[in-house]
Amino acid sequence: MRVVSLVPSLTEAIAVSLPGVLVGATDWCSHPADLDVTRVGGTKNPELDPILALAPDLVIANEEENREPDLTALREAGVEVLVTEVRDVPQAFRELARVLDACGAPSRPRWLDEAERAWAELPAPARRLTAVVPVWRRPWMVLGRETFAGDVLSRLGVDHAYATHAERYPRATVDELRSAAPDLVVLPDEPYRFTADDGPEAFAGLACALVSGRHLTWYGPSLGEAPRVLGAALRAAHR
Repeated sequence: MRVVSLVPSLTEAIAVSLPGVLVGATDWCSHPADLDVTRVGGTKNPELDPILALAPDLVIANEEENREPDLTALREAGVEVLVTEVRDVPQAFRELARVLDACGAPSRPRWLDEAERAWAELPAPARRLTAVVPVWRRPWMVLGRETFAGDVLSRLGVDHAYATHAERYPRATVDELRSAAPDLVVLPDEPYRFTADDGPEAFAGLACALVSGRHLTWYGPSLGEAPRVLGAALRAAHR
């Protein structure tokens, strides 16, 4: 089996579960750190000719991260493309199992069972907080409706202010975000890399939680430690 992954979190899942199966991945596929495969461009602009040159049996994609015209072009070139959809934590586990099965996994990997157990055994939050969750700057964009990251936060006791917005990633001004009067502003380090010096200064007077984007937005092996890592960051920001 020869697989090309266009989804960073799924790249990690395949690489740690089925060593040697991946032959190509995007430039943004940063995990595992020692991943040694052909790079085929970005998630939004994959280089089709290098992908085809790898003669993959399967290309793994995601309906949110990858563009339909690119996936159509691959199919028209005779490549099988598996497109995932992940809007919440339970769906992430179902799609991970489907991807690994399609890639030839002989059995369900232990990390997947352990990650699912970590979320299933998560205690009910002692209290609930409200938050705004920027994911981009210039222009400011935030989590909206039906997002995986939004469901992750909800299960950790954080309700984000734009959860019922008509758009999944609406634009908003800083004044609008501040006027929501959230308990927290959650600032992940991807897709935009918010840092202590880039982001919190726009929300003076509000508690800001700098969190790992990999633990907030990736569905893969990082799911196993995400409840602990994210929970600690959220609690530290709102004491």
